[in-house]
Order: sequence, then structure tokens, then C-alpha cells
Amino acid sequence: MNNEEQNNNVLELSGVVKTYKQGKQTLEVLAGVNLTVRPKEIAALVGQSGAGKSTLLQIAGLLDRPTGGRIFINGEDISKASDDLRTHLRRDYIGFVYQYHNLLGDFSALENVMMPMLIAGKDKKAAAEHAAMLLDKLHLSHRLKHRPAELSGGEQQRVAIARALANSPKLLLADEPTGNLDPNTAEEVFGALLNVIKETGLAALIATHNMELAARMNRQYRLKDGVLEDINEPLFAKVRKSFY
Repeated sequence: MNNEEQNNNVLELSGVVKTYKQGKQTLEVLAGVNLTVRPKEIAALVGQSGAGKSTLLQIAGLLDRPTGGRIFINGEDISKASDDLRTHLRRDYIGFVYQYHNLLGDFSALENVMMPMLIAGKDKKAAAEHAAMLLDKLHLSHRLKHRPAELSGGEQQRVAIARALANSPKLLLADEPTGNLDPNTAEEVFGALLNVIKETGLAALIATHNMELAARMNRQYRLKDGVLEDINEPLFAKVRKSFY
């Protein structure tokens, strides 16, 4: 890959290895993973439970350090970045959505979305206006003052998506964002997530067990035995053609 192509990538993992010690044995979870995600691209990460998808997302999101390999953010090698710089990048550059929404129960939907902006030092009024706009995009303008316990599972997850977008990240990482929802609600939440990603021009890497949802993304990666492959199965091509 030349420098111009690399600079066009929001995220690049190059030869990323992750190993863990188990007594005298070494467990290799990631074995030289290469991955790129470009602006306005939605990439699916598929694989069986235990394949290492969450580990890969944690490394991509700078929550964990790889044993080996390099990580590039916007073409810049941040493999050896300090903890302070990694924290800064996570706050301002990367948004996270998890399988469980992890909303703060004592705060309203609006306040939950405001929280990352207030932590980043944004004015309270401006934070409230931006949070309300994000929730409106996710069809939750009528639920701004409701606390998580007063929201359905799908509504809670849409609030979590809005919270992930609060600081206008360039990269969205989602770990099974619909895995805890029934099929109809999962479709509703996933549709809302795709729409917001397309509107904002984000780059996104989404781990999912749902192959039909994966097929609706621009590109698909499969993680198996620590090895990541870029795949384009007939199911993906067929569904993607009908969707786009």
C-alpha cells in the first residue's frame, strides 16, 4: 500500500498480533491481522464466538495494545502512542457501541448523550442541542426526558448509538450492537445505525453474528483461528446488490 492510499484510511491495522499467556502456554488470538476501513465505508466483522472479534475491536479502539504489529489512524502510526494521546484519540476520534447499551440509569436519554460532550469540555447548552439533534435523527425526539428503565431495548440501543456519535467521531466501532435484541428490533436499530453512518460519512467497523446484516455493509471480514480474511460470498453480493 502506498502512502496516498494509507492516508485515505481512517483505520489501518498492519500485521497485528495479540497473544496471552496461559501458564506455560501462549494463546494466539490474532495472528498478523491486516485491516483497513476508509471514510464512508461500513465494514462487517464476522466470526464465531471466541474468534477474537472483541479483542480486535478493543485494539482498533485503542482500549488494548497489540503484542505486535502497527496501528494507523488517518495515516499516522500511533502504535507506540502515549496513554494520554490514546485517551485523546478515543475521546475525540472514535465512537463505541456495545451489545449492552451501558446507559447511566439515573440520567435521561438526553443527559446520557450529553455526557461525553460535557466530559470533553463542551458548553452545556451546545451539548444539549447537539444531543437532541442526534436523538431526533434516531427518531427519539419524543423520549428525550425518559430514563433508560422507561425505554424499550431498541430505544436504549439507539440512545447508545447517539451517545457514541456525540463528539462527532471519524470512526465508529460496534460490537454486536443488535446481538441482544429480537429480530424485528434488531432490524430497526440496524437500519437506524446505517442511516446515521451514511449521513455523517463515518467509517465504521461492526462486529456481528448476523450474516444478513453483514451482507448489507460495504465490505466483510471474517476472523477465524486468529486470521482475518476479506470475503465476498455469494450471499453478501446478492443482498448488497438489492440493498444498494
